[in-house]
Amino acid sequence: MSEQQKPTLFTCLSPALLNLYEVKDSIIVIIDVLRATSTIATALHNKAKCVIPVDSVQECVRLGNQMDAITAGERDGQIAEGLQHGNSPFEYTEAFAGGKTIVLTTTNGTKLLHMALQQGASNIITGSFVNISSVCNYLVAQNKNVILGCAAWKDKVNIEDTIFAGAVIERIGERFNSNCDASYGALNLYQQAKPNIIEYIKPTSHYKRLAGFNLHADMEFCFTNDAANTLPIYNDGRLTAYKH
Repeated sequence: MSEQQKPTLFTCLSPALLNLYEVKDSIIVIIDVLRATSTIATALHNKAKCVIPVDSVQECVRLGNQMDAITAGERDGQIAEGLQHGNSPFEYTEAFAGGKTIVLTTTNGTKLLHMALQQGASNIITGSFVNISSVCNYLVAQNKNVILGCAAWKDKVNIEDTIFAGAVIERIGERFNSNCDASYGALNLYQQAKPNIIEYIKPTSHYKRLAGFNLHADMEFCFTNDAANTLPIYNDGRLTAYKH
């Protein structure tokens, strides 16, 4: 396949930059490694019926009451006031989440998903290290343009989401035409971090924030390849496990 025939792949390092990309014609991968997209994949891997992502705590509570669903989410790394459960993947075991609907709101990840929808996105999946193989397999099989969308932290670029974008690019980048400095930078960052990602991210703001809440085990899990290798795909207001 010539470079002209390959689909494109771009990396968007912050939600604040999303308007610069052709969202309508691309698969959007929502990346919020610590911890929203890791938790979504884990819940669906553990047989949750679906995850409904919403962009406000108020909407989360309203929908949860209306649907008799689990209300979950965080603001600034801690369980948001008024919600039943937080954003730790360890909460969503099969015994707890199996067969249930979860309404989720987070500081960054669910916000980016709703921004993508507002800009006309029609094909949205979520990705993290815990489901990296299912993400990469889907992107290769679809053979469409891709935007790796980093949720970042309150619009400020962060390292962990950028590193995941780089991990995806290392695996499948040759299948795409990627004339994109952000993708090149993400790949190089991942290759530096790859020998020991947890050690690499220790100086970062989000690591320090979550470490302050003693969430080291969450972070270790979130950087474990294929620990919950299920692909969440967005359709009609909810994320469900992709069926091949």
